Amino acid sequence: MNGNVQEVGSGITVACKVYFRPGVRGRRRLRQGEAPVVPEVECGRVPRLSRLMALAIHFDGLIRKGEVRDYADLARLGHVTRARATQIMNLLNLAPDIQEDILYLPRTESGRDPVGERQVRHVAVEPRWGWQRETWGRGETR
Repeated sequence: MNGNVQEVGSGITVACKVYFRPGVRGRRRLRQGEAPVVPEVECGRVPRLSRLMALAIHFDGLIRKGEVRDYADLARLGHVTRARATQIMNLLNLAPDIQEDILYLPRTESGRDPVGERQVRHVAVEPRWGWQRETWGRGETR
């Protein structure tokens, strides 16, 4: 047992660090040692567009590995239409730096997200990355 041991009169006193941890049915359990550091939770929520971009990247990985055959399989698994699956996957047509910007959009603390997937669709269908960057840089989608 870690801690300080002090002899006081005829008894022994043991000092050690303890903390309480949630237990079963709301009871607290005593644990020895330092309390675990709880990570600080950021305020707000991740914008929907960022989540859709991450989903498109994940789906692309599933297709490349051969775990899913095509967009139709993705649509069936995700319980969405094939058109919606295609809209989400079209985010992969964006220039890599725009994809990164989307993944790291600031958290939304209240109200609507600053930019939505529908606003980005016209940029994603354009094959010229230079034009995409100009449009994205001018803030026409935000």
